[in-house]
Amino acid sequence: MNIFGAKITGTVVLMQKNVLDVNSITSPQGILDTGLGGFTSLVDTLTSFLGFSVAFQLISATKPDSSGKGKVGNTAYLKGIIDNLPTLGDQQNAFKIEFDYDSNFGIPGAFYIKNYMSNEFLLLSLTLEGIPNVGTIHFVCNSWIYNAKNYQSDRIFFANNTYLPSKTPGPLVYYRDLELKNLRGNGTGERKEWERIYDYDVYNDLGDPDKGVEYARPVLGGSSTYPYPRRGRTGRKPTKTDPNTESRSDNFYIPRDEAFGHLKSSDFLAYGIKSISQDVIPALKSVFDINFTPNEFDSFEEVHDLYEGGIKLPTDVIKQITPLPVVNELLRTDGEQFLKFPVPKVVQVSKSAWMTDVEFAREILAGVNPGLIRCLQEFPPKSKLDSGVYGDHTSTITKEQIEPNLDGLTIDEAIQQKKVFILDDHDAIFPYLRRINSTNSKAYATRTILYLKSDGTLKPLAIELSLPHPEGDQYGAISKVYLPAIEGVQSYIWLLAKAYVIVNDSNVHQLISHWLNTHAVVEPFVIASNRQLSVLHPIYKLLFPHYRDTMNINALARNQLINAGGIIEQTFLPSKYAMEMSSIIYKDWVFTDQALPSDLIKRGMAIADASSPNGVRLVIEDYPYAMDGLEIWGAINTWVQDYVSLYYTSDDTVKGDLELQQWWKELVEVGHGDKKDEPWWPKMQTLQDLIQTCTTLIWTASALHASVNFGQYPYGGFILNRPTLSRRFMPEEGSPEYDELVTNPERAYLRTVTPKFQTLIDLSVIEILSRHASDEYYLGNRDSAEFWTSDVYALEAFKKFGNKLAEIEGILIQRNNDVSLRNRVGPVTMPYTLLYPTSEAGLTFRGIPNSISI
Repeated sequence: MNIFGAKITGTVVLMQKNVLDVNSITSPQGILDTGLGGFTSLVDTLTSFLGFSVAFQLISATKPDSSGKGKVGNTAYLKGIIDNLPTLGDQQNAFKIEFDYDSNFGIPGAFYIKNYMSNEFLLLSLTLEGIPNVGTIHFVCNSWIYNAKNYQSDRIFFANNTYLPSKTPGPLVYYRDLELKNLRGNGTGERKEWERIYDYDVYNDLGDPDKGVEYARPVLGGSSTYPYPRRGRTGRKPTKTDPNTESRSDNFYIPRDEAFGHLKSSDFLAYGIKSISQDVIPALKSVFDINFTPNEFDSFEEVHDLYEGGIKLPTDVIKQITPLPVVNELLRTDGEQFLKFPVPKVVQVSKSAWMTDVEFAREILAGVNPGLIRCLQEFPPKSKLDSGVYGDHTSTITKEQIEPNLDGLTIDEAIQQKKVFILDDHDAIFPYLRRINSTNSKAYATRTILYLKSDGTLKPLAIELSLPHPEGDQYGAISKVYLPAIEGVQSYIWLLAKAYVIVNDSNVHQLISHWLNTHAVVEPFVIASNRQLSVLHPIYKLLFPHYRDTMNINALARNQLINAGGIIEQTFLPSKYAMEMSSIIYKDWVFTDQALPSDLIKRGMAIADASSPNGVRLVIEDYPYAMDGLEIWGAINTWVQDYVSLYYTSDDTVKGDLELQQWWKELVEVGHGDKKDEPWWPKMQTLQDLIQTCTTLIWTASALHASVNFGQYPYGGFILNRPTLSRRFMPEEGSPEYDELVTNPERAYLRTVTPKFQTLIDLSVIEILSRHASDEYYLGNRDSAEFWTSDVYALEAFKKFGNKLAEIEGILIQRNNDVSLRNRVGPVTMPYTLLYPTSEAGLTFRGIPNSISI
């Protein structure tokens, strides 16, 4: 059939730049004659995209030119606006386009695009209709297109087909390789806003030594002293004071398609955190500096007033705060009433249930840091600290102190029956205690022993608080053991002991469970995938949704949250040592232990059992995080197995995939280069290696992150339940602090934990971080859900995955209604919903987003 001279029609969907009200239009010739600064005409309508402002050229997937590359068609331009397309989303715009076409061109497999306007736009998709013998072809783009002058190579997009490298149509091989080369860059120069280059760097951007020696921080990554995962390279110049530290800027680079701004909601997160850091904190400091507001809470009821009455500030202070919508919403500015927070879930039903031992223990299993508890293997607990440096750190907890509460068992019998557990924050914090306690903070290394009762709940038996020996680290620790009490001053001493444990747990949560084990370790995967896996690669298509916004939130964190003098250092215990501590902990990080079944077995919380679902049997059956997590893990694993088997038929297919092998090699040797010689890395030689790796990564970026992030405000928004600081040591009998504990125990407790100023900052930040954006995509869903691949079998497998997750959500709801599962709700009447797959926008205490977007 000869259709020479025919046309094929298409639909282009795009979004204008956020708050876009100017477009400068030139002809294609004009761009050659002038620089970018020459575009000054102002146009504020969609017609600016018509005419010669945006150019397209199709590329053949089946017909090569004389050099073997796919033929390139004639240039086409947007022809008209489509205002009745039913599939258009909010703020999206559709345009008609027509391409010249003849039978000698073959089947389109890619296209070039050039933007001749001065403003960028988000290209969402191109759909071609009426392709002979094919029908419809979809190109899913989701990429920002800047002025063509900014690119050394024309922007290219591929149809939503999926190919292993060896299966790529010959005419597309050149374009596939070229696009990857463009994304890698050459490793030099300072990156610019419009670039899409993915490269690695160490964490040399946390300190700001030019601001003063107190703002200097060690470089994390690239050394055995401070190993760390790599982050995205910006190429900024070094500071004047230290050539190893990168200079800082509020305008940090990340590859443009990784940046917030693709849709409406994510920008609010960035603006909110920046406003808190740059406006709210200085404004509050000025108030506390002039003593308008005392920096101490005087009663527990005054803490409750944060949610019931708020804190009033002078109008002139409020005016210092930028009136961004997110801050107005989250901080509830209303005349002179400022900082009125929503009531955290943990105190919505009962104001005092958080104080009980039952709730203290339940939150270890179902709270915001449920992955730290371990089954006790030996008694007394021992330390892994180097005894040559730190002396003997064997626990001083004795059998006599805990055996009376073991229901007639000896400690050895209880351990044998797997009924004794430990929350151990001793080794993580002890090496830093001397330095921490030289500041305004006063902390202990802690160990907490718990017993599994016959009703399935845990009972705390003893808490050990340890300090460095006054004569030197080599002499070990000075430790004291505290036992539960329910009456008199001893009950408040016990409450303080639990507070020291929670302060450590809060900080370990932020540094390890939340930041290190999710945010930091995933970023190298994002970089390596974009550098080594083509968008046509099946594994790229599998993993891509789980990378969304991760580089952006990480860069924002380095700029405002975890940097020297940032919010974390101001309001959490380790202060300037926070990130340094996370580097030391990374020395023990093992990728394969990020897999939930492996993690549970390693902590002794599960036993390998081939007859059980997911191959493990829980030691504590009513362990909400593990029970629900294993359901989600199993669904992810099945989805990955179903999908991967569509493209890899044998281990040899995995070994022979050049892009996959280079991806894994670079991820291990560069992205996690400080751990490259570890023997536990999968070899990526088998189907099982690939399936387990992808399952682990998806679990980490989605469910693991959700479980430790979206409970932050529901649990920690009530600062008495999860204090982030301790400022005084345990009061000794005969001291003024002890007398205060006797006469006014609430005030004594409040003088020990996080004070008012730091509480206000903590709550402001974690409320933002605990919210879901309205444009979030949850596990089992994705953007362009019907068109991300043309493979109908992959789409069927993905639909099966979504249906399974819906089924699991129903199971989890039933569990929360089962009164025999006492750890799921607890005395605070707070069902464990963190691993429900779905959620609405806002502060919901549920929902598993695809990626680490907060």
